[in-house]
Amino acid sequence: MLPSLYTSGDKVRTWSVARAAAYGAGIGALAALFKTLAPLHGALAVGQRPAGHFLTSAPEIAGTALGFALLCAAASALRNFIAQRLIQLESRQSK
Repeated sequence: MLPSLYTSGDKVRTWSVARAAAYGAGIGALAALFKTLAPLHGALAVGQRPAGHFLTSAPEIAGTALGFALLCAAASALRNFIAQRLIQLESRQSK
């Protein structure tokens, strides 16, 4: 099921900012690993042995994971804020 700002009556649930951050960190780490390991594929196909390329890219991987985690956490918090405002607006209009 896709997430939505639409609320169907009594089923109102906020998104977990911590879970969004964890998923974002995982996605960021995976993306950084793909970017880091892509040049290694070419080097291994030629028969060269890349020395320590992966370890030198560890800060880049960590930074990307942190960036994606913050981005996803901010998106989740913004969604919760907007949804809360819409719920309050709806409750005011129904009175």
